[in-house]
Amino acid sequence: MLLLYAVRMVRTGIERSYGASFQRVMTGQRSYTQASMVGLTMAIVLQSSAAVALLSSGFAASGMLGFSTGLAIVLGGDLGSALIIQILSFKLDWLVPLLLAIGGYLFVKTEAKKARQLGRILMGVAFILISLRFLREAMDPIRDSAFLPAIADYLARDYITAFLVGGALAFVMHSSVAAILMCVTLVQIGAIPFAAGLSLVLGANFGSAFIPVWLTRGMEIPARRIPYANLALRGSWAVVTLFAANLALRGGLLGDPQGGQMLVNAHLAFNASLLVLALPFCGRLQGLFVRLMPEPMTASAAAQNARPGSVLDMRTLDSPSQSLSSLKRELLRMSDLVEAMFRPMLELYRTGDKEQIRAVREMDEDVNDCLSGIRRYVAAIPADGFGKDNAKIARDLMEYAIRLETAGDVVAKRLAVLAATMRKKGASFSKEGWQELIEMHESIMANLKLASNVLISDDLESARLLSLEKTEIKRAERDSRKRHLKRLQHGTTESFETSDIHLETLRAFREFNSHIAAVAYPILYRNGQLLETRLIEDMPQVEDSETEVKG
Repeated sequence: MLLLYAVRMVRTGIERSYGASFQRVMTGQRSYTQASMVGLTMAIVLQSSAAVALLSSGFAASGMLGFSTGLAIVLGGDLGSALIIQILSFKLDWLVPLLLAIGGYLFVKTEAKKARQLGRILMGVAFILISLRFLREAMDPIRDSAFLPAIADYLARDYITAFLVGGALAFVMHSSVAAILMCVTLVQIGAIPFAAGLSLVLGANFGSAFIPVWLTRGMEIPARRIPYANLALRGSWAVVTLFAANLALRGGLLGDPQGGQMLVNAHLAFNASLLVLALPFCGRLQGLFVRLMPEPMTASAAAQNARPGSVLDMRTLDSPSQSLSSLKRELLRMSDLVEAMFRPMLELYRTGDKEQIRAVREMDEDVNDCLSGIRRYVAAIPADGFGKDNAKIARDLMEYAIRLETAGDVVAKRLAVLAATMRKKGASFSKEGWQELIEMHESIMANLKLASNVLISDDLESARLLSLEKTEIKRAERDSRKRHLKRLQHGTTESFETSDIHLETLRAFREFNSHIAAVAYPILYRNGQLLETRLIEDMPQVEDSETEVKG
């Protein structure tokens, strides 16, 4: 359990620090080889190939990532997961005190978001190393028991059962890293023979491919094709390797391999060979899986693009719970519209497409209609029988609707205007300035999703995180402004041409994010996590020298 928690802790820390950049990294146009290297790197960073598969599936569902590129990323993620095993299999116990000391200090004593999450990551790595030592120590008494040799010999003889046990272990633990590390530890201490460990590891590779298939079962068909293709490729290669390796071991063709490191090498070889063999077929498999997993015939393009109407129902006003649920659903619809307005903004800065700008402004009218409907709905709530607390929640929700409408105005009346100005001038940002805007845009997109989660769940921890993210956006805006002014001092031509637009965009981004984050305030206030004012209440009395003279 400590190993599972530690792996999750590392992944959570990285996602909270750099999650907003994953979309840009994963959805960029690249070759299959480049895509696989991206998947490999992200699997090492996230400590999980399943996390890479889920991200790829999510981007495929939204149309931002193609099947073949997504499959290449997932295959690279499988090899990255194997490299994690290699790194963690080294004797690194001496690092534990150092990682705990530095990580603990950063997480407890610092306020900056990235520094705190770096502390979380370092402590997670330390906990992984501690859990591996616990595993080795816990297995020592079992190694000398009379029961284990019988089980180990049976698994060595019946490699199909060992394969199935390894697959079940990886699926139940929901982590191939944790499952394979456990198998490597068993072989290292001599608790099971190498042959049994190899079958278990191959089974764990097969079982881990089921994890993203299971986790994406409720997603759209385009999202599910990539995990199923990965399962077909990885599962087929695991079965072929299982029979070939065991025949070779029994025939003495591989000699007498021993030890945990040899098992790690076999795991690496399996995933590297899978990547080399399967990568050229990523494009060819698309047609096959489109035929095997077609989209429902009833879903027409018009139905997909149609905007849902208002969900507010005046007949539910007598039921406080149903009324508040209706308000939240309408706010979610409103939030989705605002997100759809904001998402293409940076692309419009480059293209200045008049049709897209007009579409953004039309969506702003829909946002305004949402606010009008919410106002009428809240005004119609009966004063008697609704309850003071429920009425307060309804007012808070209407306040957030006003914030969302203002955020829509920021996009339609400021950012869209700036995009049109960029097109008229034919100007462009400096490379550094454009990268700063991209990173800020990505962070705000992540905050939009977090705000929707806070609206639905009323979760205090998520509300606190959203509030912290607001502070991070303020810091990013301030730092970008300072760097922009430095570029002006150094005479960067692009910075001079787009100075006003760059600074106004930064202000608009910050204001937009502030409106989005407002959903967290009522929750923080109810839980005593929000101050009424940031002013110091008890100011020290400063004596006025002139008053003393008059006195």
